[in-house]
Amino acid sequence: MLGLGIIGWIIIGGLAGWIASKIMKTDAQQGILLNIVVGVIGGLLGGFVLKLFDVDVEGGGLWFSFFTCLGGAVILLFLVGLVTGRSRSVR
Repeated sequence: MLGLGIIGWIIIGGLAGWIASKIMKTDAQQGILLNIVVGVIGGLLGGFVLKLFDVDVEGGGLWFSFFTCLGGAVILLFLVGLVTGRSRSVR
């Protein structure tokens, strides 16, 4: 994902963070800036997890980068929910 540049990180991170917040039902608490941060950190987390399983994350392409960010963002939001003790009750 390093080849995307900072604008690519922001766009993919924002989309991945927003979709992850919809999946984890935290969208009401997050704004666009937090969605971007969650998506970018999720990309780093997802890349780290995939490297643990010997997956080549550099050569994956745009869609692979997006799904890596999305998966990492979902994991990140899940872990934050565990640490903060927030329940994911449906409203």
